[in-house]
Amino acid sequence: MLLILPFNVAASGSGQSLDVAPIDIYDIESLQRGAENYANYCFNCHAISFMRFNRVAEDIGMTEDEVREKLMFTGAKYGDTMRIAMSKEDSEQWFGTIPPDLSVVSRSRGPNWLYTYLRSFYKDEERPWGVNNAIFKDVAMPHVLHELQGLQTAKYAARVGEDGNSHQFINGFELTEKGKLSPQEFDQFVADLVNFISYVGEPAKTTRLTLGKWVLGFLGIFFIITFLLKKEYWKDVH
Repeated sequence: MLLILPFNVAASGSGQSLDVAPIDIYDIESLQRGAENYANYCFNCHAISFMRFNRVAEDIGMTEDEVREKLMFTGAKYGDTMRIAMSKEDSEQWFGTIPPDLSVVSRSRGPNWLYTYLRSFYKDEERPWGVNNAIFKDVAMPHVLHELQGLQTAKYAARVGEDGNSHQFINGFELTEKGKLSPQEFDQFVADLVNFISYVGEPAKTTRLTLGKWVLGFLGIFFIITFLLKKEYWKDVH
């Protein structure tokens, strides 16, 4: 716990606090919605090449036909890894950088960071895409979910930094252009998306957690047996 605490405190890397992602990797319906959200809004640029289409279908309860209809938009085969069609050269030409593979981003960044990041784009006319991000300043990625969320402006407040001077920081957002979804619906959309990305980062997590409970139960019972056996062997010594 002591090792995890410093990571959580400085997780955003920008001084902005992170929102808690309301995710549940046991929620199959959320994972299915998240997979479809990922395919529609992220999969054009961001591969998850450590995962295969058929593995996703098996783990989150989708049929092969559903995967082909909702997740596969190229000539990929059902057993292929989930790679994108866009080449690295085109990525650099269009975005100035290669969009990262998101196979393990939930483990490197954390679900709370992802959840906050996707909801923290705001209008900034000085940026090439007209938007910036509160926890990833000057990010090269456009706000691909703006049609759903709408556009928001940042609200600022002042606080005293470690240097003793007053600094401006983002203290919330104001929605200035409505999107297709209400704020509550958009938050749920992002939660489902992050839930799926979290599953991709460790597909065997549910199995590991379930098995871990049985292992701890076995160790607890075995400890009692071992303790009683020790007392039996050592009773003459004491």
